[in-house]
Amino acid sequence: MRKWLALILGLLGLFGAATNLPAADAPKRVFVIPIRENIDPPLTYLVRRGVKKAMEAKADLIVLDMKTNGGRVDTTEEIIEILNNFKGETATYVNDRAFSAGAFISVATQKIYMAPQSVIGAAAPIIMSPGGGGVQDMPSTVEAKMTSAVRALVRRVAEKNGYNVEVIEAMIDKNKELIIDGKTLNKKGEILTLTNTEAEQEYGKPPKPLLSSGTVDSLEALLDELGYAHAQVTTIKPTGAEKLGSWINAISPLLLIIGLIGIYIEIKTPGVMLPGIIAVLAFVLYFLGGYVAGLSGMEWIIVFVIGLALLISEFFVHPGTILPGIVGLILIIISLVMAMVDMYPGTPALPTLPQLRLPLQNLTIAMGVSIVIAILLARILPKTSIYGALVSQTASGVTSVAEQQQQQTSRIGQTGVAISNLRPGGKAQFDQQILDVITQGEMISKGQPVRIIGSSGSESIVELAS
Repeated sequence: MRKWLALILGLLGLFGAATNLPAADAPKRVFVIPIRENIDPPLTYLVRRGVKKAMEAKADLIVLDMKTNGGRVDTTEEIIEILNNFKGETATYVNDRAFSAGAFISVATQKIYMAPQSVIGAAAPIIMSPGGGGVQDMPSTVEAKMTSAVRALVRRVAEKNGYNVEVIEAMIDKNKELIIDGKTLNKKGEILTLTNTEAEQEYGKPPKPLLSSGTVDSLEALLDELGYAHAQVTTIKPTGAEKLGSWINAISPLLLIIGLIGIYIEIKTPGVMLPGIIAVLAFVLYFLGGYVAGLSGMEWIIVFVIGLALLISEFFVHPGTILPGIVGLILIIISLVMAMVDMYPGTPALPTLPQLRLPLQNLTIAMGVSIVIAILLARILPKTSIYGALVSQTASGVTSVAEQQQQQTSRIGQTGVAISNLRPGGKAQFDQQILDVITQGEMISKGQPVRIIGSSGSESIVELAS
């Protein structure tokens, strides 16, 4: 009986193991990312989205369908770093041309194939004239520095993927002479550019292609060459939102400042609503920028909303409870940072310091500027007609600055009790009325008696009552 039981359990174990194996006829997955524009920030979002979708789908191959005149070095470096996150096979199909930054990105893939009559190279760094008026002459010292930096960047990825580093450097540095097997392929003073037939010529012992693994007539022929003839192919299409996302992310610190100041004004003038609406719109744009850029999903918007709800609860529903406010503030900060952190499928859940550096920098700048603006508003805004118009709409019923000042004066001498810790600001209750109060610097604990001795804007100044 025991032998039969062991046999049955063994068969069940084998069956379970078999069900966990991938299907034998499951097609391979290929993702094609078109590089059909200048290498500018919006293209980064397209490449990032494509790489992340490929990683989520556990794709076997990413192909860059390349036709570009080049672009920015900083964007090129970012795209190369994005491609490095993909652990499967990578290839570039030079579909007509891969000039300048396009050549750099091509070298960042494991194989390069070229279409008939296509070209690759001419990768020397240049400076564009302001306003897009054309190429501007570069000072010799600047040219030397940029060329050195670009050579180091491309040399690293070329070595990693097994390309001839001297060929790549001849595309970048006009002072680089390229001689292989006694044949001068590039003279000093020129920039190397290769046709498809030149790039696939073999040199050395053993013979090795100069740059290209071969010429193929189409993307379909390339997939057949690489062994992916029957693969499931997904092409990442530009959505048109990439340029919008690039613009939004360029002003993301400003959006944070507008959002934080809007929340501050709304708290100071509860019931006005307009500052709160502006703050919400600013934060929506901020999160939209991160979403379009492929940096974050909608989950951080939910975390932000939960944090904001807890903060509102602390100020307007259960003042003085402290814990909801602290938790809400922490959730808001986490969501604002994580919305701009570049995370990839299959990587550790916790971000690294380099991933956090830019979001933390933007948030720190925004909070610092917001604090300065809030201090200035606290001193200046109550003296303006705008503030009178704002507070006239609040639930307090104050219809003008003069009436507010009269109310503040009439409260001097009143005693009440602190319903939150005053550090030095907080809330206190006087009869049935709850007021925003501030001390002259001392800390007063919740539950202690306080007396109004003056006012500052919309806040009453209090001291500890004996």
